[in-house]
Amino acid sequence: MFVQTNSIKSIKKYFKDKLSGMFSESEIKLIGNEVICLRLSLSRGDLIGIDDKLLSESDLLYFRSIVKRLLNQEPFQYIIGNAHFYGLELKSDSRALIPRPETEELIEWIKESYNNTPIYSIADICTGSGCIALSLKSIYLNSSVLAIDISADALSLAKENSLLTNLEIELQKFDATNESEYLNNPTLVENSFDCWVSNPPYIPELEKKDMSENVLQFEPHLALFVPNNNALLFYKVISKMAKRFLKSNGLLFFEIHENLSNEVVILLEELGFLEIEIRTDLQGKNRMVKAQKK
Repeated sequence: MFVQTNSIKSIKKYFKDKLSGMFSESEIKLIGNEVICLRLSLSRGDLIGIDDKLLSESDLLYFRSIVKRLLNQEPFQYIIGNAHFYGLELKSDSRALIPRPETEELIEWIKESYNNTPIYSIADICTGSGCIALSLKSIYLNSSVLAIDISADALSLAKENSLLTNLEIELQKFDATNESEYLNNPTLVENSFDCWVSNPPYIPELEKKDMSENVLQFEPHLALFVPNNNALLFYKVISKMAKRFLKSNGLLFFEIHENLSNEVVILLEELGFLEIEIRTDLQGKNRMVKAQKK
C-alpha cells in the first residue's frame, strides 16, 4: 500500500510528501482539504477531529490519482471540476481559462466605479467561463448581461455556469475581432450599454517560452495568445466598438498585459475616451484599464 494506514491522516501526509516540491505547505493543505471534502461529501467544518477516520480502497486510489494528475502539471481546478470566483462556485475545465484572482479585482473595481449606482446593460466580450458576466449579474441583478465568445466550447461552459448559479445572461457566439459581426448584430444597439468589460487574449506568442507548463499543456491557447506583430488586436476592435455602443459617459474596462498598458492607454486616447486610468493588481503589476466614453 502506498500509505502507512488507510486513514485521513495518512492521506494528508501522502499529499504533503508527494507535492512539497510543487506547492507551498499552505497550498498543499488547502488542496488536500478540498479533495477530501469533495470525495467524502464533507464540509470544511467536518474535517475537525476526523484524522483517524478510515478510508476505503477506492477512496485511497482516488486520492492517489489526484496526486498523479497534479504531478503531471494538470491544474487543480480542472481536476476537481470547479473554481471559486467572486463568491460564486463555477464549473471549470479545459473548455475555458481558469478564473484568476486578478480578474476578481477587476470586478471589484467595476463595482467601486459605479458606487451603488444601478447599471442596466452590460457586455462582457471574450467571456470564457462566464465568470465576469455572472459576477456582474450577481451584483446588478436587474441588469441585462450579454456575454460573447468565439469558442463554442467556452460558451457551453458559460451556459452550464449560468444554470449552476441561477443567474441569467445572454450568450452569443461571434468573433470579437470582426467589426462586421458587431455592426450586423441586432442585439447591439448604438449608445445603449452602460458598461463594456473584456479580458481578451493578450499574450504575444513569443512569451510561450516563459509560461508555466500547466498553463501551456492544459488551458486553451485560443483564449491566451495573440500574434507578436498585433498584440493589441482585441483592444483595437473592442475599444472602437465600445465607443459606438456605449451610452454617453458609459465605462469600458479591460484586463491587460502588464507590459502593454501604455499602448492601451494611447489607443484609448486616440479614440477619444476620457478619464483613462490604469490600476495595478495585488502584485503591483499594471493589470486593468478603465476609460469613459465622452
